[in-house]
Amino acid sequence: MQNGSPESPPSTPGVQLSADSTMGHLEVRGVGKIYDPEGARVEALKKCSLDIPAGDFIAIVGPSGCGKSTLLNILAGFDNLTDGDVLMDGEPLATLDDPPKPGSDRVVVFQNGALFPWKTVLQNVVYGLVVKKQMPESEANDMGMDLLARTGGLDRIAQVFPGQLSSGMQRRVEILRALINNPRILLLDEPFRAMDTVSKTNMHQHLLDIYDTYHKTVFFITHDLDEAIFLADTVVVMTTRPGTIKLRLNIDLPRPRNRHTITSQQFMELKQHAVSAVHEEAKKAFERGERELA
Repeated sequence: MQNGSPESPPSTPGVQLSADSTMGHLEVRGVGKIYDPEGARVEALKKCSLDIPAGDFIAIVGPSGCGKSTLLNILAGFDNLTDGDVLMDGEPLATLDDPPKPGSDRVVVFQNGALFPWKTVLQNVVYGLVVKKQMPESEANDMGMDLLARTGGLDRIAQVFPGQLSSGMQRRVEILRALINNPRILLLDEPFRAMDTVSKTNMHQHLLDIYDTYHKTVFFITHDLDEAIFLADTVVVMTTRPGTIKLRLNIDLPRPRNRHTITSQQFMELKQHAVSAVHEEAKKAFERGERELA
């Protein structure tokens, strides 16, 4: 976690976006998930436990089918669990008796884009605020323009349509659309997987800038170990199915981070510590012919 308490960024009147890092504490306690329990009984997760402090950036890595996305979907409220429970800020989020439900306190950004092509960048960013009638549209637009301006000067593309933007720029807009809802937790499911190296490098820096400014809890899924170590406070390696926690690695690289971070001796040592655990589980998955089911 970043040292010190970040100051809230300047804002225009009516903007409620918070940089409070005291919210978003997740406790995943013995979570299990079985698909088709009366038939095939595919066990995606088994006794999976994590404690994620508020404001932490946690990256989850592991072989295809290890349950990374299943765990994210449970946190997002898209899927139920078959064992254990999840707490957020001390309150039940998902239990056996009370299945999780989606909420604006947890917002997901998926690897496949989800912008509305017929809406402008600004309309996409403020869509949630407007459709839920959380504030007047004029106030939502002011908030959206303020956020766009303070995150790389994107207010210059406010009236542009997504089809006119690069994939990297579209992904930046998607993250801002999630952020404007002021969630306690950002859930990112391999958001940069399909990008070329240059675009991915740029997106890493944009995401770090957003994290350093707003300090939301981030739950980030990736197959890329370099990406995980560069971005996160904690890297968690999951086992092949059924997924459980194999290794939890504290990433004590100083923030703010930049492109020089990945060439540091400290980065290389952290990667070396993690790579054997990742390769061991990937080899098991390959030998068992695992398919990406979860």
